[in-house]
Amino acid sequence: MIMAMQPAEPVPVLSLDTVSVTFGGVRALHNVSFEVLPGEVQCLAGENGSGKSTLIKVITGVYQPLAGARIAYAGRPVETVSPAAARAAGIEVIWQDLALFPEMTVAENIGIRAVLGGLPRRVNHRAMRGAAQTLLARLGADFDVDAPLRSFAIAQRQLVAIARALAGDAKVIFMDEPTSSLTQSETDRLLEIVRTLSAQGIAIVFVSHRLAEVLDISSRVTVLRDGKLVGVYSTEGMTQSHLTELMTGKTFDQSVRARDLPGAPAVLEVAGLSREDDYQDVSLTIRRGETVGLTGLLGAGRTELALSIFGMLRPDRGTIKLDGAVLDLRSNRDAIRAGIGYLSEDRLSLGLIQPQSIADNTVMPVLDRILTRGLISSRKKQLLVARWIEELAIKLGQPTDAISTLSGGNQQRVAIAKWLAVGLKLIILDSPTVGVDVGARAGIFEIVEKLAAEGLAILLISDEVPEVYFNADSVLHMAGGRIIAQYDPRTISLHDLEAAVYA
Repeated sequence: MIMAMQPAEPVPVLSLDTVSVTFGGVRALHNVSFEVLPGEVQCLAGENGSGKSTLIKVITGVYQPLAGARIAYAGRPVETVSPAAARAAGIEVIWQDLALFPEMTVAENIGIRAVLGGLPRRVNHRAMRGAAQTLLARLGADFDVDAPLRSFAIAQRQLVAIARALAGDAKVIFMDEPTSSLTQSETDRLLEIVRTLSAQGIAIVFVSHRLAEVLDISSRVTVLRDGKLVGVYSTEGMTQSHLTELMTGKTFDQSVRARDLPGAPAVLEVAGLSREDDYQDVSLTIRRGETVGLTGLLGAGRTELALSIFGMLRPDRGTIKLDGAVLDLRSNRDAIRAGIGYLSEDRLSLGLIQPQSIADNTVMPVLDRILTRGLISSRKKQLLVARWIEELAIKLGQPTDAISTLSGGNQQRVAIAKWLAVGLKLIILDSPTVGVDVGARAGIFEIVEKLAAEGLAILLISDEVPEVYFNADSVLHMAGGRIIAQYDPRTISLHDLEAAVYA
């Protein structure tokens, strides 16, 4: 009798075992194991600070693990990992900032590694352009490789970063938050490219806070928590809520929070607001204690509308009323004096001053309130900062530490505290969870719920439909610069709302 031979198990393109890393006595990774199979799409999941970036930097030779770690590329043990050895083994990382050169051409960005190192020699630009065109065609892209990269949108730049990885004969590509700045259609296109690369035998490791995408694109998910391996799980049958519990060790309420607010006075009334090329004939009302969600694809005009309400983009026509009084906003200072705050989606460059301390960032908008005889009162400053650290449960070392020492979630809490110290009537939260992990997101929305309960009017802007669905009293859908629909989360399913927004 002839026995059927079992197919051999594939050799992992990358495997690690018993990897530990410490920084100043603090253990960032503790006995972590990880493997990637040829051609698979896997997710590396965990909250900020769970060890994901540290693990990737060990894999690519940026950090060295403690003694006892075992690392192998394509089944071959590696004694000492270096960036050069990782690249030679086909290990590529596309970081969130892409690490490209805007002033160089597309072809130069894709082919730059081939001309680095070794003896000086003439660059064959014709060959470089031809190789770039071939690699982009492999991704289904066709654009001018002689144009400077700065002339292209983020979605096209991402294709350039992927093409550069392919130029290095990639066997596995790590993608760090690859969809965070993309529209839904661009995201769908990227996921299709990931599937194509997988079919060609290239493994992809997705690192993303967008769990719906993770479950859609991945076959397995490796979960880290506090520097330790929680486990490796099949995504078949996995839900977002269960994955969130694995990542955080906590259970979160995923229920609709919409409420009726009978008799609540209108705080913000926008009527017929228009600005050429940005938005047209926008009308909306937000009542005291109400959270109104505003969603739609990127480019719908949401941020431009928000900046007009905050006095930074002057509308061509229409009115803005606050507590029944018509506002003539000529600057953001006018808006702040009226009682309007704006939390920018670009926390790093617009929301906070990174080199300055947590305390300084918190009191920045209210310096006039903590003066004594024309000088800043240390006592008043300390009391104000201590109040908001306690009320928003900000986790920090010392208030004098630089804001950059905080996690993304805690930075966002400081950004919110900065505005609450002003004493607002209305706060505009523009994509408040960008770059924030799932556990911190839940904490931010608990703060939003608390602020609404205290009577603050809130405009919550997000391109992630579940965020407005679960956390707003009503949802406005903006497209092409217009409000085209309004929904009550209690009378529509999340699936139907997403279908309407992404149609």
